[in-house]
Parts: sequence; structure tokens; C-alpha cells
Amino acid sequence: MTAKKHMLISDAEEARIQKMIASDSDAPEMTPEQAAKAKPFAEAFPTLAETMRKNVGGRPRLASPKVPVSIRLDQDVIAKFKATGPGWQSRINEVLRKSATQ
Repeated sequence: MTAKKHMLISDAEEARIQKMIASDSDAPEMTPEQAAKAKPFAEAFPTLAETMRKNVGGRPRLASPKVPVSIRLDQDVIAKFKATGPGWQSRINEVLRKSATQ
């Protein structure tokens, strides 16, 4: 992984940014008193934090997960399955399963 290069901004640009921050009444800067009272997210919202922690990782694990493979098939075979719409890979799996159990 390559390190990101940060561009330095001029003093004038920094002053312009700070002026815009100061003029935004909807998002004032945090005061030292507010910072002292701040709590970590998990402490302020324990139930929500726990729910978010449990939801990390995507789909639930399957008892018998599918295995990614790479095979070469004829173009016309793939074209016919793709023409049947979404789920074409699952339909190929069904055909292979039937063939394997015969």
C-alpha cells in the first residue's frame, strides 16, 4: 500500500477555512468544557454500539457455504444461462448438482 501524500495549504487558505468554520452556526466548534464532558460512543449509546458490533461481518455463516471456483465453459453455454436472467450461476449449480447425483 502506498502512503498518501498530503498537500500543504497556504496561510491564506487556512484563514479562509477557519473563517468559514467560525461562520457556521449549525456546527460550532466544541468548547473545552464540552470536550471534557464527551464520552466514547459505546459508553454514550451502549445498546446501539452493541447492535452495530453484532452486525459487522455481512451475511450469517452458512452451514455449507459455496466454494468459489474458476472453470472454463463454452461461450454459447454461458450465453444461454445468462439469457435466463439473474441467478444464472445458481442455475448452473443446479444442473451440475443433478449431473453429479446421477
